[in-house]
Amino acid sequence: KTAAMSVRGSLLRLWQQTFFRKNSVSLIQLVGGVRHCSTQTPLQVFTENEFLIQETVRRLSTEKIAPLVAQMDREAKLSPDIIKALFDNGLMGIETPSEYEGSNLSFTSSIITIEELAKVDPTISVICDVQNTLINTLIRNYGTNKQKKNWLPRLATNTLGSFCLSEESSGSDAFALKTKAEKIGNEYVLNGTKMWITNAQEAGVFLVMASIDPTLGYKGITCFIVDRNTPGLTVGKKEDKLGIRASSTCPVILENVRIPEENVLGEVGKGYKYAISMLNEGRIGIAAQMLGLAQGVFDITLPYLKTRKQFGSPISEFQGMQHQIATVATDIEAARLLVYNAARLKEEGKRSFVKEASMAKLFASQVAERTASKCIEWAGGVGFTKSLPIEKFFRDSKIGVIYEGTSNIQLNTIAKLVLAED
Repeated sequence: KTAAMSVRGSLLRLWQQTFFRKNSVSLIQLVGGVRHCSTQTPLQVFTENEFLIQETVRRLSTEKIAPLVAQMDREAKLSPDIIKALFDNGLMGIETPSEYEGSNLSFTSSIITIEELAKVDPTISVICDVQNTLINTLIRNYGTNKQKKNWLPRLATNTLGSFCLSEESSGSDAFALKTKAEKIGNEYVLNGTKMWITNAQEAGVFLVMASIDPTLGYKGITCFIVDRNTPGLTVGKKEDKLGIRASSTCPVILENVRIPEENVLGEVGKGYKYAISMLNEGRIGIAAQMLGLAQGVFDITLPYLKTRKQFGSPISEFQGMQHQIATVATDIEAARLLVYNAARLKEEGKRSFVKEASMAKLFASQVAERTASKCIEWAGGVGFTKSLPIEKFFRDSKIGVIYEGTSNIQLNTIAKLVLAED
């Protein structure tokens, strides 16, 4: 063993001497060059286009959305003017190619948009998230040329979409759905009820997951494009929710809804694969929403802590408060790194981002809830009232651990993937 190590050492020294002599380079130069070449762009350094969309969304949020947030929350009603503003600013077709009237930007641009909107109103953020990470992406990736030409321009300019997967008996066990699609001639007839459908009240198109044959299990699940005006489709009563109240969440009832077979999105029986793929991507969007929520409520609360005095000093000057503030700021920064790491991995497309997406969604949703809760505590009595928007952020934060896969589902996914690694 000692002799073998000696031989390997001699060969290494011989290679080093030959390399440096032949290339006239010192070890210091070599290491310095490697260090220079390995410098990577920080996750939060944006491209010019990404920076421009961030600035655009910040301005829109401040000027158009912020003045209406309290009213929309109080009335549990979405302002049509805000939806129009989202379309007018190209925020509802961010990745959609320009040939379909989209903005033709990156996935990370969608994530930036979702985060920035959530800093002011998580309700508007989730509307934008569903449109970009689920609806547009499904049609862009799996639609026929005819379907793309028919729907993508409308989704980018004036039409909201809804993703219909969940049912009363299929939440986390999403593929236990009971909605059926029976093939009759060159049509499919859909029957069933979908639950908890975001944007349902305003949507002009629904992407419906239904089974063509329950005996096939998840392999029978197929995705169908259903126009809102199709006879037999009814949007039920809007849910009276704890948070994100202006965003409509409704049941969607399908009673003998007849659609042509050309309305199948992608391949028959592949709906479950499409749903999994989109939910993995959508989780990064929800993580971005929760990140923006945490940053938004933190930013609103800090100025109050600097002006609110007790015992003759601003409460921000007490060490106990400063330690809590530092902890929350660190949590938010860690969440941001997880979110943008997952976004960049997805955008790069060279390896799976599923684990990172679940980690980002899990952690960011926890950080959002902890941050909003702490901000209420820091503000004291006024934080518990509607005098400040802190309590709304707290109510909005709870949904983050539920939709797009509960925290337990994220933990299952992460553990499975970690244990499968070599």
